[in-house]
Amino acid sequence: MRNMTRLIQNEWLKLTKKRSFWIPPLMLAVIGAGVTFMLYKFSTNVAEMDSVTVYLAGMLNASGLGQFVAILSIIGTAGMIAQEYAQGTIKFLLIRSRSRGQIFVSKYIVAVFYTLMMTLIAGAALYVSGGIAFGFGGTAAEWLNVLQQGAYGFVYALVYVTLTFMVGALTRSTGVAIGIGLASTMFSGIVIFREFYKYVLFPNADLSVYGTMGPPIPGMTVGFSLIVLAAYMALFIAAGYTVFRRRDVA
Repeated sequence: MRNMTRLIQNEWLKLTKKRSFWIPPLMLAVIGAGVTFMLYKFSTNVAEMDSVTVYLAGMLNASGLGQFVAILSIIGTAGMIAQEYAQGTIKFLLIRSRSRGQIFVSKYIVAVFYTLMMTLIAGAALYVSGGIAFGFGGTAAEWLNVLQQGAYGFVYALVYVTLTFMVGALTRSTGVAIGIGLASTMFSGIVIFREFYKYVLFPNADLSVYGTMGPPIPGMTVGFSLIVLAAYMALFIAAGYTVFRRRDVA
């Protein structure tokens, strides 16, 4: 357990020491403040946003700032494995008394932490800017709804970060991982009204639609989508883990 904790700390330090580490979080904060200003200035639905909680609930999911959380999280974590191969530093990791499985798991945990951090930054940026624009406050029920929508946004981002993480492990290419991760997010809004499509990743990724538009396909529920997402994420992790453990290092 102590070895795993140290590995996670080491991976997080490696990520934070990159010059580009703070660019996605800063971009997210600026985008959040900018979107709030634009909505406050030009939206015709300002009257409906009578408190910051209403605004947060509508903006934290995949149809709001959650989309940017997913995109920037993909960019921030895509090279965690691929860059180790590209820079040759993977050799230094493997000669230590850590198994490949531990290294892979520690990197994925850091990717999860990064995605959570981005979700919290989005929430903080929207809370400050939205509170100034629409007023602070909100009832307990409204805050519970905010937490739910934030959780939905986090799950949405994490699904695509996990997919990108797997692609990075399989291809050892940061560019390919980012490209496939970003391209995949574009399919979330596409719905094919066929029975088989409810078992596909994309219509299940955005859980917030159940509270707005209803099930993407009749018969789908939040529980069903969570099971499908869990199955896909387990498959992604297992595929990346297997390849990472067995691949030779030149």
